[in-house]
Amino acid sequence: MAVGANPTFLAMAKLRRVIPRARPARLICVAALAAAAAAACSSGAASTAQASTAQASTAAQPGTAQSSSVQASISWGACPPLAAGATRNPREKCGTVTVPLDYRHPGGKTIRIEVSEIATAKPGHMRGYLLLNPGGPGLEGLDMPSTMAPALPASVLNEYDLIGFDPRGVGHSTPMSCGLPASSINAVFPYPAANGSIEQNVALARTVASDCARIGNELQYFTTANTARDMDRIRIALGVEKISYWGQSYGTYLGSVYTSLFPQHTDRMVLEGNVDPNDVWSQETTLWNQGMVQHFPDAARIAAADHAQLGLGRTVAQVTRTYLALARHLDVTPAAVPGTQAAITGAELRDVTYQLLLHNSTLAPLTEFWKAAADLAAGKPLTATDKAVLQQVLANSPAEPGVPQDNQVTMFMALVCGDVAWSRDVTAYATATAASRAKFPLTDGMPDNIVPCAFWSKAPIEPPVKVTSHGPRDILLLQNERDSATPWAGALGLAQALGSRAGFVGVDNGGHYVYGVGSSCADRATVAFLTKGIVPAKPLSCPAPTS
Repeated sequence: MAVGANPTFLAMAKLRRVIPRARPARLICVAALAAAAAAACSSGAASTAQASTAQASTAAQPGTAQSSSVQASISWGACPPLAAGATRNPREKCGTVTVPLDYRHPGGKTIRIEVSEIATAKPGHMRGYLLLNPGGPGLEGLDMPSTMAPALPASVLNEYDLIGFDPRGVGHSTPMSCGLPASSINAVFPYPAANGSIEQNVALARTVASDCARIGNELQYFTTANTARDMDRIRIALGVEKISYWGQSYGTYLGSVYTSLFPQHTDRMVLEGNVDPNDVWSQETTLWNQGMVQHFPDAARIAAADHAQLGLGRTVAQVTRTYLALARHLDVTPAAVPGTQAAITGAELRDVTYQLLLHNSTLAPLTEFWKAAADLAAGKPLTATDKAVLQQVLANSPAEPGVPQDNQVTMFMALVCGDVAWSRDVTAYATATAASRAKFPLTDGMPDNIVPCAFWSKAPIEPPVKVTSHGPRDILLLQNERDSATPWAGALGLAQALGSRAGFVGVDNGGHYVYGVGSSCADRATVAFLTKGIVPAKPLSCPAPTS
């Protein structure tokens, strides 16, 4: 999972994978090796969740009594307008697929899923369609074909047409809005007060949950399981028996749910930056504690090497102490940014750190941001570099036509609160936050803090889908060892759940993304899987990138 923390940081979330060597998306979206990676799950009966959704899944199959209501083709045309400054490949075309709001009542109200395509496959060479999802929860994926096409070699593009989509409720797919103010993003990353109190977090969580309750009952149907069912409707509308898939971050959970509901319709599936399906969602967020411990030193090492310019410390330990002291200072005394209405708080320092740790390419700019924040806090004149990095970080993202400003936050909460029930014990959150704050100062208790799900008005409409090893060996997991957004432990959990279905590629690297960021070992394994179906017989350990 990968999430931002205010409109400024949501701008980062809108970034796409501009490879060579930059990035896909970010909202909260969350490795490998060990015998557990190859262990098969027990061959028990289908889960309660799968049994309860069998009828809904059948409704999506051609040839059933309900098939007359299932869309059988897509009319391709122009795509929705972009935000100012955004671009897309002119070959990308868009269309819609109509799906049930509630798959338990397929003849009831419908919603529209916006889908895109770039036809890249060579005539006579086409294997099928590669469906793409950037994660989130709540990230738009409509323009992923435009951003992934430059990242993929001809051998992959020759065999697949690239398909993007905005998941239900997100972007241009019947977008949902709770009417939340910009400050509500702080409910997603809820840092406690400087003294450790979570009272303000509790109040904000109650308010966000109440605001979302006011829009009625429909939000409860915007879940990961229903999004997976929408993916199968997209497959049907494309006219194919099987579909391939590449999911990043939260998209790995979405993919694992899809292939558990529809194993017979999964072709080749790449899951990158992985989420343990047995830990959604409160347990998954607590993994951020360990993930930060594992990856923060990569950035601190860069800062230490540039101590002459940055002045943050000569060793990783010194830089870490400087960072923690700065965060505590900003908790009490936010640093006003000259010429703006903005002030950098401790929470914002931590949020920017989280965001820029997602990419190795942004570790050096992150250290420059630390230095600029430290200069502001100390009342020093800003250097030209300070001003430039602050301008980048604090830049507002332009509005996207037709998409509510709170859409990403609304859908993040709808998915994490609607997929699984959360504890409603406020005292337990306070106790867990205090303990986490003491043990993991880098994350300051945030991963264990209370969120709106504690006050959500609707219980989940069904149990989480059980992800198991039942199905063909057609999945490849990609994972960095030091991924702070979806840490290594989560990937091991997914590998264990999928068992013999999945191969595993682990890389001695930090950052949230594996493919196209320097590991030729991981890149070769990914391309071999997509083009030849080669799944590593045992977990593959890739060395650190050389550049």
